[in-house]
This record gives sequence, C-alpha cells and structure tokens, in this order.
Amino acid sequence: MSSQGRGFVLILSAPSGAGKGTLASHLLATMGGIRWSVSTTTRSPRPGEVDGHSYHFVDTATFRSRIEQGAFLEWAEVFGNYYGTEQSYVAQALAQGEDVLLDIDWQGARQIRAKMAADEVVSVSILPPSRQVLQERLIGRSSDDPQVIARRMAQAGEEIAHWQEYDYLVVNDDLSRACQDITAIITAERLKRQRERVPVRTIVATFAEEK
Repeated sequence: MSSQGRGFVLILSAPSGAGKGTLASHLLATMGGIRWSVSTTTRSPRPGEVDGHSYHFVDTATFRSRIEQGAFLEWAEVFGNYYGTEQSYVAQALAQGEDVLLDIDWQGARQIRAKMAADEVVSVSILPPSRQVLQERLIGRSSDDPQVIARRMAQAGEEIAHWQEYDYLVVNDDLSRACQDITAIITAERLKRQRERVPVRTIVATFAEEK
C-alpha cells in the first residue's frame, strides 16, 4: 500500500459463530496495510494468550482510570469484564496510512461513529445465513454448555437487529465467497478519491504541465 493518504478504521461486527474471526484472519494474512487493533481488557489471560499481542491485560482500577482520562475510542463492559480500544494506538496507525481492524459489537461501533469523521470509518456486519445455521455452528464447536449457547443466541439477535447501521453486509454462508466479498470492500474503499492512496495529484499535475 502507498504511504500516501490516511488510513481508515475498519469495524467488523458479528454474533459469535458467524465467522468474524476467520474473516479477520484472512484479511490480515492476505492484504497489506492492515493493523489489528489490540484491545485492552480486565479479563484474565486464557491459555496461549500473550500480553500486548492478544490483548493488553490490565486490572479494573487501571481500566477505569483510563476511562476517566478519555483514553478509549470505545469501551464496554461484557460479562463483568471491561474491553476498550486505545485512541492513541488508532490515531498513530491512521496517520501512518494504515487501516485499523477492530473486532467490536454494535455498541462499540456507535461510539466510534460518534467520535470520528464519517470518511474515517468503514463498518461491516457479518451475518450467518440463518438462525438455525448459527445455532448449529455454536453447538458444533463443543466448547460451550447449553446455557452459554442460549445466551450467545440471545446476543446474536440483538447484534443482528442493528444491521441497518452498517455500511456493508456480508452473509457468511460460503467462506470462500465471504472472503472475496470482504477483500473487495477494502479494495474499493482504498480506491476512493478522498483517500488518495495513489499519487493522483502528481499524475494530474503532469498532464496540466502539457497545457
């Protein structure tokens, strides 16, 4: 990607089981110029998670202090734990011409839209093909008990209810096609005139010199 131009925030929102993590991994692996936003959280690290790579792990007092300082672009409390996106991290990446990928829900997306210019944010809602398929995927993971699955399904309904707030909708009924769709979205956004990721002014100037 050209170093010219300013990056944008790419929001991916989806209910658990819709394949958001797989699509995010695809973008990071296949497209240059995208930086994963490492969230700050108060929850305990899970096996294999590394501080500063998976999350920035802090205690509750530190997180609340950061809220008071206005350090977060967005934050939320989920099941008793706090999660947030650092403003300074995002601002630095955008200034360097990189796009910043955020894995957040509709509430976090709303907070970001309220704080940033419309042309700095691109939001994508990842949808499952149906309620039944989503439930089958959650059951098939064999990692959650029935109560947790029921709670995730209830959350899915709330998340999907806000589909109209997003710029793009990607239905993940076929992973290969969904990967193509989300790649096309990023490519199209990078080619928008206001982003100037190619040296357009320099090209235009060479033609103007001929007049």
